[in-house]
Amino acid sequence: MSTMKHWPYPRWIAHRGAGKLAPENTMAAFRLGAAHGYRMFECDAKLSADGVVFLMHDATLERTTNGNGTGGDLPWHNLSQLDAGGWHSRVFAGEPLPTLEALARFCLANRYLLNIEIKPTPGTETATGAAVAALAAQLWQGAETPPLLTSFKPDALAAAQAASPELPRGLLVDTLWDGWLEKALNLDCVAVVANYALWDSATVARVHSAGLKCLSYTVNDDWAAQHLLALGTDGIITDQVDLFSPI
Repeated sequence: MSTMKHWPYPRWIAHRGAGKLAPENTMAAFRLGAAHGYRMFECDAKLSADGVVFLMHDATLERTTNGNGTGGDLPWHNLSQLDAGGWHSRVFAGEPLPTLEALARFCLANRYLLNIEIKPTPGTETATGAAVAALAAQLWQGAETPPLLTSFKPDALAAAQAASPELPRGLLVDTLWDGWLEKALNLDCVAVVANYALWDSATVARVHSAGLKCLSYTVNDDWAAQHLLALGTDGIITDQVDLFSPI
């Protein structure tokens, strides 16, 4: 079982960089989250057709870029030409999709921490988990605090575990499906990252007694944050980087 000797991550984590204040998963968003005092960010990583790890949440390009179709079907050269900011607001028009490497360099240079959600294009769970973990291990080699790798897809986490077992992992859950905690333990996870509404005192106690941390997504209301703090949970992923002070 892989319990981290000490938990190196702050309680507050900026969702997709700066929540909704900037175009998600762009360098502009991570810079804005940092400007609000956040020291840790969550991002979504997937594979281009030619094996480049880049940041985007959706499988398809339409919502957050001016492209069409499935992002993972295109080579990085084509993806790198897309406008990933104009959909959000004019001030961010022309903002490109970043690679994980670009975000890593920004975080390492500024001593920011990262939660990388492995977000495979459907059907590429194993390949994406392995590629993200191998690249993260290379980029953060020798760093004081490695990134936390998370996924809803156990197959992606298993591939990450096989590729870079030393990197910490967390299982994302949207429901408490049968065997979720056992699966997290089998994957040698250090955390369960749950939809915040799933946490109650019994579930928190169960996860903590198994030696894992309890993190929540996506917490945007003050009452929910206060409830999670009172339950003794360990991390809060939020869009409201302008509402919640991370200090």
